[in-house]
Amino acid sequence: MGIFGKWLGGGLGFVMGGPIGGLLGFLVGSMIDGTTVHTSAYIPGTARTSQGDFGMSLLVLVAAVMKADGKVVRSELDYVKQFFIRQFGTEAAKHALLTLKDILKQEIPVKDVCLQIKVNMDYSSRLQLLHLLFNVSLADGVIDPSELLIIEKISSYLGVATGDFLSIKNMFIPETDSSYKILELEPSSSNEEVKKAYRKMAMKYHPDKVSHLGDDIRKSANEKFTMVNEAYEKIKRERNMN
Repeated sequence: MGIFGKWLGGGLGFVMGGPIGGLLGFLVGSMIDGTTVHTSAYIPGTARTSQGDFGMSLLVLVAAVMKADGKVVRSELDYVKQFFIRQFGTEAAKHALLTLKDILKQEIPVKDVCLQIKVNMDYSSRLQLLHLLFNVSLADGVIDPSELLIIEKISSYLGVATGDFLSIKNMFIPETDSSYKILELEPSSSNEEVKKAYRKMAMKYHPDKVSHLGDDIRKSANEKFTMVNEAYEKIKRERNMN
């Protein structure tokens, strides 16, 4: 199995060009084990994102978040390693960490990278990227203000709507009326508006939206879906809704 393994199945497309391709230039044409890199034919504007493109985009953005406070310490790498093991398995985590360590040595043009992703990646996959960045940032139990700032910038550069950013943020950093923010509502919303918003958000965050990225990402996406359901159930209890 090559360095990318099952986690990066489906080949690499748009990430091998532009600023991301520049960061990953050491991977082009060869593998650590001598296997040829598999790149898939890619047509700009394609509706679906390959597992490989998603995986490498995630690693680059994770590196940007880790570097946000100006330093990368061993404990951070250990936390990220455990996150990747939980999400993708031991073998994939090993290969991902090798790639991540190389990316961390480089200057990351965050805005340019995000604009490349925005143009080439479907919206549901971009939402999942954002969710995973919050997950990684919280791996050590706290989201540093500098990490939150870079994630917010990444969200903006990726073209994620403000309401969607606040929805996902409140899944990790609860604010006042966080259940309403997760559903992109105001506390003054009517019961019918609550039900309508829940149906909309449940559809937006349904794991099937990213099923094309493979079972690992689909399982991870289920976390957003579950949090939307929990927010809805909490509001229903508070309002004694049927």
